[in-house]
Amino acid sequence: MSAPTVTAPPPGSSPATPATTPPRTVRRPWTEHGLVFVGPFLVVYALFLLWPLLYGVKMSLGDDNITGTDSHFIGFDNYAEALRDPDVWSSLWNTVWFTVLSTVPLVLVGLGLALLAHHLRVVQWLWRLSWFAPFLLPSGVVGLLFLWVIYPSDFGFADQALASLGLHPGIGWLTDERYAMLSIVLTTVWWTVGFNFLLYLAALQAIPQHLYEAAELDGAGAWARLRNITLPMLRRTTGVVVILQILASLKIFDQVYIMTGGGPDDATRPILQYVYQSGFTGYRIGYASAVSYLFFALIVIVSLVHLRLTRRASEEGARS
Repeated sequence: MSAPTVTAPPPGSSPATPATTPPRTVRRPWTEHGLVFVGPFLVVYALFLLWPLLYGVKMSLGDDNITGTDSHFIGFDNYAEALRDPDVWSSLWNTVWFTVLSTVPLVLVGLGLALLAHHLRVVQWLWRLSWFAPFLLPSGVVGLLFLWVIYPSDFGFADQALASLGLHPGIGWLTDERYAMLSIVLTTVWWTVGFNFLLYLAALQAIPQHLYEAAELDGAGAWARLRNITLPMLRRTTGVVVILQILASLKIFDQVYIMTGGGPDDATRPILQYVYQSGFTGYRIGYASAVSYLFFALIVIVSLVHLRLTRRASEEGARS
């Protein structure tokens, strides 16, 4: 019997290797796109956000009351009434006026505190803690603190400070229409400036130190470094702080409700308090829903305008 012959592979070719079969995989589109992981969130999101949102639209198109009985579809009558209601416009003006008065000092004071904390080298942690700590207090604590300790006439801390400066005390901080809104603004600045301070402080720490060193070698002073390096590098953070502050100020409710109840003579009543009064004390849930959706549309418009302006500024900065 002759031995089997083995054929050699042609020159330049690699030796033959046994064929391998790739493992079989089961393709499941559900897990392939990650829906199995985001599914629980989507259920909760739809249950607690989308459904109340849609149900609120449905109530705004009817004459729903707080008992939920005898409601009928009335179309856009609630919206038309809200646009003609002088109380809606007065409370909306109070909200906008508070936003204007509070946004500027909250941005400037937050920036100033961040600059101080960034350059102070003695007990730096104490300054950061003391300026951020009020932001951690609940709104009820802050409102009662200023209502019973800071603003009471004659014996409150604010009047005592005026008396120590030789000024006339006894100002109706929360009972005089001329000072009530300003008093709420001062309370809000003391309470919430810590959040803006923290954002600015983080942004300051992210600025490269070599920029300041190069500017100092060129003879730039402290104000020149602030104007030409610090402020331009904080431009994006300032945009974020401004839009967050505007949105937060437009949603003011807690401190006004606790400190003045919207008074005196509705001089400090914000739009959200009017929504609350229309729905839960006036028992007109449908009308309150319509007012709240009009206010929601205003917030969306403000956000879109700010987004557009920010994007345009970024494009111009990139071209330059």
